[in-house]
Amino acid sequence: MKRVVVTGMAGFSPIGNDWSTIKENLAAGRSGIVRMHDWDRYEGLNTRLAAPVSNFKMPSYYNRKALRSMGRVAQFGVYAAERALDDANLLDWEQLGNGRVGISFGSSAGDTNAFVDFGNMLMNCSSDGLNANSYIKMMAHTGPVNISVRFGIRGRVITTSSACTSGSQGIGYAYEAIKFGTQDVMVAGGSEGLCATEAAVFDTLYATSVMNDMPHLSPRPFDRDRDGLVIGEGGGVLILEELEHARARGARIHAEIVGFGTNSDGSHVTQPSAATMEVAIRQALDNAQVSPAEIGYISAHGTATDRGDIAESQATHAVFGASTPISSLKSYTGHTLGACGALEAWTAIEMMNEGWFSPTINLENVDPNCADLDYLMHEGRRIDTEYVMSNNFAFGGVNTSLIFKHWR
Repeated sequence: MKRVVVTGMAGFSPIGNDWSTIKENLAAGRSGIVRMHDWDRYEGLNTRLAAPVSNFKMPSYYNRKALRSMGRVAQFGVYAAERALDDANLLDWEQLGNGRVGISFGSSAGDTNAFVDFGNMLMNCSSDGLNANSYIKMMAHTGPVNISVRFGIRGRVITTSSACTSGSQGIGYAYEAIKFGTQDVMVAGGSEGLCATEAAVFDTLYATSVMNDMPHLSPRPFDRDRDGLVIGEGGGVLILEELEHARARGARIHAEIVGFGTNSDGSHVTQPSAATMEVAIRQALDNAQVSPAEIGYISAHGTATDRGDIAESQATHAVFGASTPISSLKSYTGHTLGACGALEAWTAIEMMNEGWFSPTINLENVDPNCADLDYLMHEGRRIDTEYVMSNNFAFGGVNTSLIFKHWR
């Protein structure tokens, strides 16, 4: 089996588009949640809260021709991939197209503006607005395909469109592709564009926060007074590389990925199961050949929904007891859906390398129905650890767990 390391990382999030900005906002306890006044026009939509990415613009060298097949979902993915490849010193590598470099990347869906154009055709019997790139922007694999075309990558393309586990499955399947020798380098991660329709998905389930006049106080993962999740957007990419391949070219190594577990509840589309969440976590530990006691920090899925928080906390306690520090990045970024697994993995690695881990903001009183865990509250904590775990759980009962090792 091959060893797999992380040699490049980049992304765009509601609290920053580089690690220094993200770190500053984490340290200040400052979230990216805002009131979306534009959503007032949607009759019946209860939430007005969201977490957009600020100051995002594609560079000028992406001309009209380059952008014609990219909606916001693909743009997040392509530009994050460019920056991650640059971080890995692979952006201008002449071997990107040798077939040994692949892509494993996902999103919940493609660009919703393209869906609108097709909806216009069905509802108004008019193809106005449709063009040759409409479907390319809409399709679930718009991110990985546009990444492939932009950088001339000719290896395997794995599309992970599994809602909230799209990004983490993207990383996990990329890890397996290298571990089992089919690829040397993988561009891995996920992206999502903000749209009121995505908020409406959860709004119809009464799962969104309606603290519309107090955006800085929501979401509240694991808190007794939480009232639901907040939708966000963004994109994140990790460059995974076979260890000896990375060493041969003198690459800087951010971390080693040593464990991945994924499974399905097989019971209900929207109601999570603590039992199968626990199985996925144990799968990752077994895959990494480490004990629960060796994990120094857990990046929680932590969406701030009642059923999700309770099930996740129970599954975590079943494996770790009450001794492992845990916090949720979504308290800062909202739920970035297809991007969250990548953004949370990136952030967990950066915090591991810093030796400092952020708390869950807005967590004041732990819900008594949540299991007894070492919730990071009020302030960050200095932790020197060899291993961190990042967990995500999605609609359809899809569960993922990733383990990263500190590269000394």
